Order: sequence, then C-alpha cells, then structure tokens
Amino acid sequence: MRARSTCCWWKNSRPSTTNTIDAGPALIESSLNLRRGRKPAVAPDPALRGTRPSVTGLAVAALAGALSLFSFEPFGWWPVQFLSLAYLFYQVGMGSSTRRAVFLGWAFGFGWSVAGMHWLYIALNRFGGLPAVLSAIAIALLGLYMGLFGAFAAGVSSWLRKRWSLPVPAFLLLVFPACWGVSEWMRGWVFTGFPWAASGYAHVTAPLAGFAPILGVYGIGVLVAVCSACIVMLTQRRRLPAIGLFAALLLAGWGLKHIAWTAPAGKPLSVRLVQGNIRQDEKFSAEHLGMILTRYRDMMTAAPADLIAAPETAIPVFPNQLPPEYLQTFRNYAAQTGSAFLFGIPLADSMTVYANSVAGIGPQGQSYRYDKNHLVPFGEFIPTGFRWFTDLMQIPLGDFTRGPDVQAPFAVKDQLILPNVCYEDVFGEEIAKNLRSQAQPATVLLNVSNLAWYGESVAIPQHLQISRMRSLETGRPMLRATNNGATAVIDGRGNVAALLPFYSQGTLATTVQGMAGSTPYIRFGNLLFLALGALLLACAWVAGRRRQANG
Repeated sequence: MRARSTCCWWKNSRPSTTNTIDAGPALIESSLNLRRGRKPAVAPDPALRGTRPSVTGLAVAALAGALSLFSFEPFGWWPVQFLSLAYLFYQVGMGSSTRRAVFLGWAFGFGWSVAGMHWLYIALNRFGGLPAVLSAIAIALLGLYMGLFGAFAAGVSSWLRKRWSLPVPAFLLLVFPACWGVSEWMRGWVFTGFPWAASGYAHVTAPLAGFAPILGVYGIGVLVAVCSACIVMLTQRRRLPAIGLFAALLLAGWGLKHIAWTAPAGKPLSVRLVQGNIRQDEKFSAEHLGMILTRYRDMMTAAPADLIAAPETAIPVFPNQLPPEYLQTFRNYAAQTGSAFLFGIPLADSMTVYANSVAGIGPQGQSYRYDKNHLVPFGEFIPTGFRWFTDLMQIPLGDFTRGPDVQAPFAVKDQLILPNVCYEDVFGEEIAKNLRSQAQPATVLLNVSNLAWYGESVAIPQHLQISRMRSLETGRPMLRATNNGATAVIDGRGNVAALLPFYSQGTLATTVQGMAGSTPYIRFGNLLFLALGALLLACAWVAGRRRQANG
C-alpha cells in the first residue's frame, strides 16, 4: 500500500499543498479543496513526509553531494553530476515539507562543498600551521556555511511549489533549476563570494559548454539542473518529453560550440611561461630568498619572447628589499631583446598599504601595474572580527589592499594582455566587466597563480578547468603562469593548447593568437542567466495559475 500511494502521488500531480504531515492542516486543506470542486490528493508515503529527514537520510544526501567531486577535474566524469543532482531533486520532490527540503539541501551542499574544497585543509594545516583538529573543524564549518546555499535552493523551491500549487513537472523542470542557479550565483558574491566548484565548471568539455559564451557558468548550472530534473521525470509517465528535453539541451549546446563569437586580432605572440616550482615552505623563507630570486631571474632571461610571464609573487618581497640591480636586469634584457615581462610581486604605496600585484616591463621602458582586486578572505585580507583566527596561522602578506574594479591591460606589440591573480579568475563576471569597460578590450587573458599552498591535490586541475571556462565565456585565450601548475595556454574555445607537467620546474614556450570581439556574456555578464531564471519562474507561476483555474 505504501508503494502504491507514493506512485499515485507522482502520477496524480496534485498540488503539494495538500501533502502536509499534520492531520489538522490536512483536513482543513482537504475541506477547502472540496469547496473549490477539487478532488482530494493522495498523500505521499508516510516514510517520506517527515518534517526532518533521518540521520541516515542526511548522510546519504551529503554523500550524493560529495560524489559531484568526480564530475570535476582531474576525473572529468561530468555525467555523474546529473545523477548527483537528480538524487537531491528526487528526494525533495518526494517530500511535502519545506523544512525537510531545507535539511536535505543543507546536507547535500555540505557534502558538495567539503568534497570539492577539501584541499583547503592542506593550506591551513601544513603551511598555515593550524593544528589538525582546528583545520578539520574550519573545513567542516566552511562546509556548513556553503551548505546554506543548497538549503536555500531546496527550501525556496519547495516553498514556491506550495505557494503556487505547482504540478510536479513545473516544480522539477522550472522552479528547482532556477533556484539552484540563483543559489550558485549568490555563492559567488555573498560575503565576497566563494564560487569554487560551481556545477557549470564540470562541463567545459561537455555539450553544455556551448552555452558558456551566452549564459556563463551559472547559466550552465541551471541547464545542468534541468537535465537532472529530466532524469527524475523518467519516474513519471511522461518519459518521452523528458528524454526529448534532455537530448535537445545537449544537442543545442553542441551546436552552439561551433559558433565563433570572436575573431583573431593582430599577429600571434611568442610567449614563455615560467614555472619555478618553489616549495611553499621555502617561498617566504629568508634563507631561501637568494635561491628564489636567482631561479626566476635566470629562467625569465634564458631566451627572448614577445611576452615572458612569471607566477603570482614569483618575486616574494617588495622592490626596496631587492638587490639594487635585480629589476634593472629585466629592464636591460627587455631593451636588448624586445621582450616584455609580466611577473607577480607585492607592491607598496605606504608602510600599511600594499597590494598583491603584477608588474610589467616593456622593451621601450614601459612600466605597468595590476593590483589584485578580489582578495581571498583570511589569506589576503582579514574579515572584521576574525583577526584572532588569522593570528593562529602563519600566512605572510595576509592583509593586502584591493585594487580597482577596472584596470587597463598591458600592451605587448599589437595585443592587449589583461592579468588576473590566482583566485580572481573564479569570478567571470568581474573579468567580463573589465573587458566591456575598456575602449580597447584586452585580446589575451593572463592568470598568475601560486597553488603550492594546496599540495598535490585536485586544486590544480580544478583551477585549470575554471580558467578554461573563462576562455569559453569571453572567447579569449587564457595564459597561465604558475608556481607549480597548471602552467598552460588555453585557446579562445577553452581548449588546452599547451601544458607543463605539474610539480616540475620548467618553461612553456609557444605562441598565442589574440582574439577580439564580444560574446553575449561579455556584453551582459550574468544578466542573461538571471533572465533565464526569471523566465523559468514566470512559466512555473503561469502553470500554477492554470492549474488552480482548471481545478
């Protein structure tokens, strides 16, 4: 009997407002339905109706979220993500309680975040000096916070289902995907944002990547959620429409991948990207400073190129702490060979105002400066009230000043290079804003990073995947100059054209073709994604109104 009632609830597609768990409200709702001429809906399985899921249910939801790790690099099994999200959609759809949906979404988001960002433990414990127990607690607390966004998606969508008296298809295919996308977008800016492991990043090589130049990574996340909902809809009688919609989205994405949104501009540049592979426990050590400076000087001046780039804080001290002739060596080499340099170095405007910067030196004596704008909480700036926490760790240069939102690119021959520093390339909207705000937008993007903080973890391949998404969104190549990986050249279609082995010392010498023009994402940023979410919600509202009108 239990299996039958669950099945009937799905097939009946009656408004979920009748599926309450308390007898009193249920009788009242049934009476109101009878007065409106509606037939009473069949209640769902009592095992699925509780206001809170069991501990086992929460654990399974967290495990389902954690399995999403395998959809990202270095694994790249992107179909796993469809199944992972489908589990959450099914469980929330099978219940009637908004509170239950919130708990399930929270557990799912917790598992997703801890699995996707577990490598932060290495930075806190091995290199930050935070005790192992406190490091584990910090990661768990971060996961609980990040889980709030999953709770938001599940809870708000469940509330809207009741509020609008939605049939199951409208809830699964319209409301939940829109709320999931909005929750990921919010994760990218609430409290400065931490959008790592957003669902769309798993699809840089998948068919849905074709939507990146239009909707960006969050828009792809919405479409991923729709595909996951289609899988859940296979439990319904309307299987052919679900299969058709799933196939249509994949085919549309595949077709969009063949559109050239940008075009080659100018002549290709010869580039040399330097990977020094300095150990993190040596990088800011006074006794290793001479070795670090010598290594980068020798690697950067070993051969000429139109552009020679070195990683974030390749030079780990302020210019006034360097030997007098050190920077002059690069100026002389640039003038003699026609090379241009971009390299990471901290730059100070005063004793208390200093930035995580990229400095540039041109062959005609030009100088350039880019200051990192989007800083990492606790690593690069101290949130109000948390100095006690950062004082527990041993992180140098931990209180940088933000650079401007929009900064000019660096001219190298007939190309314009726009740097971003490490974690900044997680924020595609900010890069798009910089491009559309310039009279002459950059033709090449450059990311300088130091991921040695995270040891031999999945952080490096995940960060490479993020850079590939930025190339897809903007139609521009992305150069990556890193300390220990991933040093790479990514073309304007998100393909890795050249790559150095991780955790090795070396130089990547190749050419890159700059690209000009604007993708829809550059022009509108996340507005098109938000418009898609609004459209889905509007369609769901109309479906609910029609359902109420038809009784």
